Amino acid sequence: MSGTGATTMPQPDPGRKLRRDFAAIRRRGLAIALFVLAAIVLLVFARETSPDQRTMFQFNAPPASPLPVLTLPVLGVLVGIGIVCALLGFLQLFWRSQKRTYLLLGTGLALTGVAFLAWSGRGATVDIEGLLLTMLIQTVPLTLGALSGLLCERSGVINIAIEGQFLIAAFFGALIGSASHSLWAGLVSGAASGGLIGLVLAVFTITYAADQIIVGVVLDAFALGLTSFFLQSLLIPHQATLNSPAVFGPISIPVLDQIPVIGPILFNQNIFVYLTIVILVVVQVALFNTRWGLRVRAVGEHPRAADTVGINVNRIRYGNVILGGIVAGIGGASFTIGSTGQFAPNMTSGLGYIALAAMIFGRWRPLGALGAALLFGFSDALQFTLSVLNVPIPSPFLSMFPYLATILAVAGLVGRVVPPAADGQHYSRE
Repeated sequence: MSGTGATTMPQPDPGRKLRRDFAAIRRRGLAIALFVLAAIVLLVFARETSPDQRTMFQFNAPPASPLPVLTLPVLGVLVGIGIVCALLGFLQLFWRSQKRTYLLLGTGLALTGVAFLAWSGRGATVDIEGLLLTMLIQTVPLTLGALSGLLCERSGVINIAIEGQFLIAAFFGALIGSASHSLWAGLVSGAASGGLIGLVLAVFTITYAADQIIVGVVLDAFALGLTSFFLQSLLIPHQATLNSPAVFGPISIPVLDQIPVIGPILFNQNIFVYLTIVILVVVQVALFNTRWGLRVRAVGEHPRAADTVGINVNRIRYGNVILGGIVAGIGGASFTIGSTGQFAPNMTSGLGYIALAAMIFGRWRPLGALGAALLFGFSDALQFTLSVLNVPIPSPFLSMFPYLATILAVAGLVGRVVPPAADGQHYSRE
């Protein structure tokens, strides 16, 4: 019908309905997850706990103990946490807002972790400071690896080679650090070797349009074979001179290192912790508050549109992939000259893939990747704490904790994640 008074009826948006239906499904799924956590706490942990059992939480190791040991009744803690998790589940079920859904789940997971520690430490002392310190050490390479993957994928290149960059950097960090008697030389060589692997990845995937995932997996296998070969033929015969580097010592920040609990953990650490904080802040600011970051995100989302306004797509991708390799190289060097003091075969144990999962869990955002790395680092540190407490759980199952957390986070708890639109797609001007 035509005419000046004719009106056009709005057409239904099927995409909007699909998003609304998915949000409802996600909300119900997260609520069920909270109910399951409540059931585990109340029906598993609380049933095996007697009313007289206590757990002691020690926040600072002696002799410097500014905080007293906290003694809690285990059964009361478990019942309280179980009830709170159930209430969070009901709130999740009826809360229509999508902005705070993961906050509720995160709170439930944190409380369940406290409940598990209280249950595990019945009649014993749980060293909270030691647990957090181990978590921080495990988090450093995971965060750097996640930032490496983020820099690459924000520009449209999938970096599966983080594991290989970790291994190569750990190897050269130990080798050069030992041969030159300079930890800084080891750090620079580790970063450079990671950048070199990034360059190889860029050449094959950007210039020659090879499949990015296959190239990444091949580079991981190459790094594992190369480092294993040189370990047997070079490092082991010359262990004292080529595989015994020093380790970066802690650098204390005056005043801040005296803060109870967090002071010794955050402000009395080696250079890798401070580098991780600096790199995290720089990437966050540069990616979302600079012209460079706008170009990188444009290349990762709409490379054809970016090219039409004069942005060299492949140059941006080359720079980001190499830069991501350097960041991963710093994380790899932390395995040897940051903690263990020597290189061992396959010492990264798949942490490069967990770092990639942390990037996905963090939704391709630096702060989100940090949160995911902290979660995985905590699950990794928990196995050491539980082994000290003699928890009746088989040690192989404890070693599965970080990988199980990775699977659950990526497959079940993240929900629908949307990578950059051009992620993994080769771009050519022709």
